[in-house]
Amino acid sequence: MAPSDRFRARKQPKQQRSAETRQRILEAAAHVFAEFGYRGGTTNRIAEAADISIGSLYQYFPNKDAILAALTDAHIDAGATLLVARVAAGMPTSLEDQLRLFTRATIDNHRDDPHLHQVLFAEAPRSPALLTRLRDAEESAVTTAHELLAQHPEVRVPDLKFAARLTVATIESLTHRLIACPQPADAQQLEDSIVAMLATYLRG
Repeated sequence: MAPSDRFRARKQPKQQRSAETRQRILEAAAHVFAEFGYRGGTTNRIAEAADISIGSLYQYFPNKDAILAALTDAHIDAGATLLVARVAAGMPTSLEDQLRLFTRATIDNHRDDPHLHQVLFAEAPRSPALLTRLRDAEESAVTTAHELLAQHPEVRVPDLKFAARLTVATIESLTHRLIACPQPADAQQLEDSIVAMLATYLRG
């Protein structure tokens, strides 16, 4: 088996029943990994939680790494969908409110199950394809941030490209460290702190 194959799902569902089974596996896996961690999140436990045979599970995923890769991919998609919806609902004008929109969307995408996110981003291995997906998602966020910063009259920092990258990295890294962790910080306190810190920096 090639190294990348261990992260690849075996069956790509084309029928609704297959898609529902795959989703049931992923939902069960999310609960199992959140409770038992990466080491304890075995395929046997996942199959039992999904109420399917281990043989049926292996028709969709060759191992737990492939399941984790699918969960991480779904997390990235959910974050992008959430942010698009927030922006479509109306982009605020003030610098603080724009920062708050992006910060809150990031926090909301991580706060539902911090134990699962700890497994996804701190314990589990990552395939080259998944690393590329994560980098692409980050670059897309940096590009969006750069466009917004360039248009905002309150932004005074001289290097907008660096400022955009730092803004995205600050929001993402602090959210991962303080929300997607075993003992999450208060979400509102974190949001307020990130917004205040970045607004002060961006105004120069």
